[in-house]
Amino acid sequence: MTEKELRQKVVDTAVSYLGCKEANGSHRKIIDLYNSHKPLARGYAVKYTDAWCSTFASAVAIACGLTDIIPTECGCERHIDLFKKLGSWVENDAYVPSPGDYIFYDWQDGSNYATTNNTGSADHVGIVVSCDGKTIKVIEGNMSDAVGYRKLAVNGRYIRGFGVPKYASKATSAPSGGGEAPTPGKDEKPTPGLAVGSVVTFTGTKHYISSMAVNGKSCKPGEAKVTAVAKSGKHPYHLIKTTGSSSTVYGWVDAADVKEVVPAIVKGSRVKVAKGAKTYNGGSLASYVYTTTYTVIQIDGSRVVIGINGVVTAAVNIKDLTLVG
Repeated sequence: MTEKELRQKVVDTAVSYLGCKEANGSHRKIIDLYNSHKPLARGYAVKYTDAWCSTFASAVAIACGLTDIIPTECGCERHIDLFKKLGSWVENDAYVPSPGDYIFYDWQDGSNYATTNNTGSADHVGIVVSCDGKTIKVIEGNMSDAVGYRKLAVNGRYIRGFGVPKYASKATSAPSGGGEAPTPGKDEKPTPGLAVGSVVTFTGTKHYISSMAVNGKSCKPGEAKVTAVAKSGKHPYHLIKTTGSSSTVYGWVDAADVKEVVPAIVKGSRVKVAKGAKTYNGGSLASYVYTTTYTVIQIDGSRVVIGINGVVTAAVNIKDLTLVG
């Protein structure tokens, strides 16, 4: 892979977790992935109830197999120390980052942030998705207890500094597919049209803790729903069994093991809400919602806004929706 492709791989992997949150426990796969990597930073296994922004940033590095250039940690200050030890720390709030760089924040930054360099204690971290020279788009774990996006100005308030992994040291001169030796799963591309929310028949017997994991665990085949997609992963789909399915899948799987695709839920789809489902933020829904057919108005990762005739009814998790007709 080229440096650009490596950076995009990190971004794509991070984005594959978009919408994972504490409210429904979907963030646990992030914690599990972090804890599966040995040796654990500080020898500490992160709990599901701990703050997990650095854990998320580290889990992405683990999933991508890049922990030699992206250190793993569960705390922001120690994370910065490790970037410094690798010679990958940029102590400059005004730095213009690239996709795949790590951005750290200090919520106590002063009002004179534009003319001073923030050297306070870091409180939070995210991964840069894009930057046009003026605005930085970031994806973060533990943002309001979920994986979500943030936008802020270059040299904006609260920027503490940047971890800048040495992607060039891992890059090849040729793009992926340009003469590299084949590896297991490398040629398994995600199925066109398959997306988060697609209901599929899982035919395999193994699932993995990350999209790039080497060793998998046994599970049973059956009907499942796609809950995340890692386009550059060896195991590009994260599946969770559907209600009533005989499958025990809960993890990343090979593209070759995903069959009989049911059309994905997209904007304009007619859907019904699973009985007992909550709003996306964990709130209650009126009883009539479960017996009414709605139209999908908007989709943002796993968050789906539904309504009737353009009037919004609620935002729900895509896993709680079933296509109608």
